[in-house]
Amino acid sequence: MPYDDSVPPTRRPRPRLVAAALAALCLTAVAGCGGSPDPEETGAASPRPGAEASASMTPDALPSATPDATPTATPTASAAEPLPQGPLTGRTVVIDPGHNPRNHEHTEEINAQVDIGTGRKECDTTGTSTDAGYAEARFTLDVSHRLRELLRAQGARVLLTHDEDRPFGPCIDERARIGNEAKADAVVSVHADGSAVGNRGFHVILPAAVKGGGADTSKIVRSSADLGARIAGHLVRTTRSAPSNYIGGGTGLDTRDDLGGLNLSTVPKVFVECGNMRDPEDAALLTDASWRQKAAQGMADGIAAHLKG
Repeated sequence: MPYDDSVPPTRRPRPRLVAAALAALCLTAVAGCGGSPDPEETGAASPRPGAEASASMTPDALPSATPDATPTATPTASAAEPLPQGPLTGRTVVIDPGHNPRNHEHTEEINAQVDIGTGRKECDTTGTSTDAGYAEARFTLDVSHRLRELLRAQGARVLLTHDEDRPFGPCIDERARIGNEAKADAVVSVHADGSAVGNRGFHVILPAAVKGGGADTSKIVRSSADLGARIAGHLVRTTRSAPSNYIGGGTGLDTRDDLGGLNLSTVPKVFVECGNMRDPEDAALLTDASWRQKAAQGMADGIAAHLKG
């Protein structure tokens, strides 16, 4: 669930190039990209439960946050050892794990309003969870760790916007700033949705053309659309999940202008909503470590395809 999404998403026109790019990818996909089972967040408001708990399948070991730590703008870098040489050598990717497992302990801080370029929204939100209590913030960290290792294996320099090394956040404006200051070749924000039962599948959120205030996405709309379409196509291949049946018109792609993480980005960026945590069938996938690995692989393949042109 997008961390700066305080209002229901609305359907917006999608660029023709996005639909064409996804259609081309889906020609070779295992599953079709039509409106088949598997989605994520309708044009109606999605519930935003604040529950946070451990997963039924324990994610990768995560460092404990320091209660009195002061949030900083320093991204979490990959391990210091030399990167392997590979097809992504020389490229920088920023992974943005949605929310923070301890946001619910800092409601005053995350409710503080920040500038998103076209208005103001809360710093961050708690995210959603499965009915069994597997928190979205735990899911996003787990998938982000897997994605980081896959990209590093191809030679990419990978930064995380946070790694549970701070008590809350980062705020949405800081998340965008981390990618910008890293001069990232691609930024992917990892999420899961909290929609109604029966709404299934993944969708990828793309930045709309926004210019005004502190926002100007004109230089990244086309490249972000390509990044998102490639990720969507590869997610179909690796997870065998179909795109959302409730948002994106069967393409799995949605364009929005109300997300500060996209509005404030000056580098190609997308949000990936991996599935609907409030649907039992999607929840069974999201809590399965083997499926999370496939989702990370799909994202890694999509990012690599985008970066290799």
